[in-house]
Amino acid sequence: MSGIGASLSGALQRLNPRRILVLLDDIDADADSYRLSRPAALRRVFAVLACVSVSLLLIHYLKFSSSLQTLLQWLSEVQGRTPNYWWWELRRSGYGELLSYLWWTTWHVVGYVLLPWLIIRRVMGERMRHFGWGWGDTHRHWQGYLLLLSPILVFIYLASFRPDFLQHYPFYKQAGRSWFDFISWELLYLTQFICLEFFFRGFVLQGLRPAIGANAIWVMCVPYLMIHFPKLWPEAVGAILFGLFLGILALRSRSIWGGFFVHAGVAVGMDVASLLRQGRIPETFWPF
Repeated sequence: MSGIGASLSGALQRLNPRRILVLLDDIDADADSYRLSRPAALRRVFAVLACVSVSLLLIHYLKFSSSLQTLLQWLSEVQGRTPNYWWWELRRSGYGELLSYLWWTTWHVVGYVLLPWLIIRRVMGERMRHFGWGWGDTHRHWQGYLLLLSPILVFIYLASFRPDFLQHYPFYKQAGRSWFDFISWELLYLTQFICLEFFFRGFVLQGLRPAIGANAIWVMCVPYLMIHFPKLWPEAVGAILFGLFLGILALRSRSIWGGFFVHAGVAVGMDVASLLRQGRIPETFWPF
């Protein structure tokens, strides 16, 4: 068996469902688990889950374009213009949808990164780099990440024949208008995934591990599943195991970057598959 084949076979064995509890036992036995006293653990769990609640609430209600429209209406009224002046100017510019996604990404940065940063620095008294921002041992677990990504790419190819898939992706409907639109959208989309990976596989996991050990993975999986409810049902179902395996790999690698690259492969793969199937590959760089 080749070196790559042996590595993938070993990774498959490690991700075997029968070995999940063994992997969790190993994480529990590590020195980073259960290192807080009971009072400190109680305060850590409270701080992390309170931040999770506020962050998800903030993102859910402010990320949509309707919130941006409300802000622009207020700005128009302050300037003595008609209430929808700046909103319609934005729409007429041809970049209204793209700027709405900039607003969407900005709130993910606020909720998934800035608020946890405040908790990490002011409440925990720790540094951001200890919460998965470093590369860690990601290169030692590349087989596990590849095994997660490969079947999903096959599923994406098969799903690209379905009309509901083509209607759903890309989220930004002008992504095929020009290369500027496509690249700008993917940068915003991938930035959101960096924030998401830090929040779930960095802040929540690394924040809770000293208090509750490997149980941090199960706690993280619940809100991670719930943010997938608005999406197609196969994605929501897959988020359960996806979150579990990514959680294990994140704790073993001490990094969020493997999970980000898996998400990036899935996200870009879905968008490209949809655009190819619809024959909407951009022909020019600028839309106008």
